[in-house]
Amino acid sequence: MKRANCTGVREFVFQGFSNFQEYQLTLFVVFLALYILTLAGNVIIVTIIRIDHHLHTPMYFFLSVLSISETFYSLVIIPRMLASLVGLSQTISLEGCGTQLFFFLGFAITNCLLLAVMGYDRYVAICNPLRYSIVMNWRVCVILASSVCATGFFLSLVQAVSIFRLPFCHSLIEHFFCDVRPVLNLACAVPVINDILTLVISLLAITAPATFLFISYVLIISTILKIASAEGRKKTFATCASDLTVVVIHYGCASIAYFKPKSENTRDQDQLISVTYTVITPLLNPVVYSLRNKEVQDALRKVLGRKSLS
Repeated sequence: MKRANCTGVREFVFQGFSNFQEYQLTLFVVFLALYILTLAGNVIIVTIIRIDHHLHTPMYFFLSVLSISETFYSLVIIPRMLASLVGLSQTISLEGCGTQLFFFLGFAITNCLLLAVMGYDRYVAICNPLRYSIVMNWRVCVILASSVCATGFFLSLVQAVSIFRLPFCHSLIEHFFCDVRPVLNLACAVPVINDILTLVISLLAITAPATFLFISYVLIISTILKIASAEGRKKTFATCASDLTVVVIHYGCASIAYFKPKSENTRDQDQLISVTYTVITPLLNPVVYSLRNKEVQDALRKVLGRKSLS
């Protein structure tokens, strides 16, 4: 990697998908299609939940917040990635990189914490249904959603400031966006405190909510097994299985990306993992959580039926 003046690096260059030079047009088409589907899915979910009063419940409130967060999360990464694939923009300013990292981490941590809140909502609904309307009232829902967003962006700000206070000696980012490890690799030296801070934030953003979700689903499954009706057990298990699919992929990829030892870092593997949690996971959320949900499907049919009649 090319050496630069420690105080003179004001612009970075993305290496992007240069190892897949012959497939860049194909990657552009695939990623663009997935991006459009993600945006369309999230817009449909938010719109349907807003206009159908039957979906004005805590569960769908958190789903709409997750969809909005996922939409902005995708906007932070994918447009610039698509531009770099067709050779329009391979560079980013120091300030632009810091801004991208801040918003990427902010929405990413918010999504992780939101999944934990949604797990808690399901836990209360299944394990304590008689108190559900009291425990998960609208005031509590708004406080939970606001706290999650505030926590996500506070941790993101701490991480971004700690990184961009360092002097940079390199300008080539071996990645397709400004992520924590690729940017830290450009610093002249990384103090131990930065590594400790990154680990602490990763534990708070990934391990803590994942552990909370694991405990919640253990309690949920134990409650489901006590349901007398076989049909009731089957329906509730199907819902939990869908939720767990997204949770495992989301936290699994994040854990590999941020807890993998530095010595095991390989650029192609890192990019594959990053593509999963920046392109694939945002698409899975609307599909698994909502568009496969019968209530959302029924609401969508009502809206479409209303439009065809008018």
